[in-house]
Amino acid sequence: MALVVLDAGLINVALPSLARSLGVAPAQIIMAVSCYQAALVVGLLPSAHVAERFGERRVFIAGLLLFTAASVGCANAVNLPMLLIARVLQGLGGGAIMALGVALLRSALGTDRLGMAIGWNALTVAVCGAAAPFCGAAIVAIAPWPWLFMIKLPLAAVSLFASMALPVDRRRASHIDIASLFLHVGTCCAFMVAAQIGADHGWVAISITALAIASATMMILRGRHAKQPVWPTDLLALRPLRISVAASICCFTAQSAGLIALPFHLQLNLGSGPLGAGTILSLWPLTVAATSVVAGRVSERFGSPLLCVVGGMVLGSGLLLSTLHTSNMFAQMAAGAALCGLGFGLFQVPNNRTLFLAAPAHRSAAAGGMQGTARVVGQTTGAMLMGWLFATASTQNAPTLGFAVGFLFAFAAAAISSLALVERAEPRFRKLRNVMAQTIGGE
Repeated sequence: MALVVLDAGLINVALPSLARSLGVAPAQIIMAVSCYQAALVVGLLPSAHVAERFGERRVFIAGLLLFTAASVGCANAVNLPMLLIARVLQGLGGGAIMALGVALLRSALGTDRLGMAIGWNALTVAVCGAAAPFCGAAIVAIAPWPWLFMIKLPLAAVSLFASMALPVDRRRASHIDIASLFLHVGTCCAFMVAAQIGADHGWVAISITALAIASATMMILRGRHAKQPVWPTDLLALRPLRISVAASICCFTAQSAGLIALPFHLQLNLGSGPLGAGTILSLWPLTVAATSVVAGRVSERFGSPLLCVVGGMVLGSGLLLSTLHTSNMFAQMAAGAALCGLGFGLFQVPNNRTLFLAAPAHRSAAAGGMQGTARVVGQTTGAMLMGWLFATASTQNAPTLGFAVGFLFAFAAAAISSLALVERAEPRFRKLRNVMAQTIGGE
């Protein structure tokens, strides 16, 4: 997981250097990020589906090998098309790692220690997410850009060696649904293309969206009669898992909107330099890192729903604080970023624990695919909303509106999570009602 998270952060900070070295415009080099994200979205659920046929360990290692080989391909790219092809392959490999990582943790450690394991996993993601921009800037300052990809090869070698100790699981599914895999790829690509061209080519985007909806409908109909469908609609029939997925999408949307709005607000509205903005921005992932392991332990002891509700409310409070105007704005923004990280850390770990424990053990890979998909869908939604705000509102107002949008989604995540809290308390209320009825009847 560190390998995948570091890769995303390293290349983002080096995009200007990549553009100059390859002789392309900034708008073109951004495709190196968007192609990777698109391949990641496409690869998550198919990786989980294939893992149910060949085993989680085999597909995870195959994804790790593909990611490593594609990193070498990126480092040796001599033009933009070669780099984009390698980035697509990286995204497909990263999709297998993200989809199956926590499923393998569950296989290795069982359900009793899953909350703690997810906490350590979230800690790894947060620390690497905070460190990656600084590491990327340092690499570009002292070495050519290919070292952004080559520097990860020792970590990839360690990961491959360590993965040999992962538990070997049995092959369970009888076949791979090739037709559904093609429908999945077509649906995802159509939705993403429609989102990209929607602002400039409205009717074309609407037509492509209609095709995507038709493809998605066919996917759902095919999945109704499959034991292990590519889109795990059978798992969405489980209410706790359905609640966790919906809450996760809302929470990641809030996080994405906030993380995009924060640097713009600091630099454009408050006049902060890149170093000051980076310092305040780093408080967010660092607070997530400090909270994650504790949240894992607390969720195992007291349950997850209450912690998810509190986490969503704290995240929303941090975003709401960022919209206010006070005499010391930088201290206020630092406090807001820290509150956001605290809330996200409290929410993410117990919510993921609920999601995985709601699914049967033999469907852990599919649950991992759902968790990764919810994460990417939320992040993409937040980014698209911020793009729309910057296109329709003034540069000064867009970040503040972004914080407000994030606040609404964070509290939506808390409200959705509270449904699980109510469901958990319902047997107690039913028992109390029965006792009261018997007491009144006896009198």
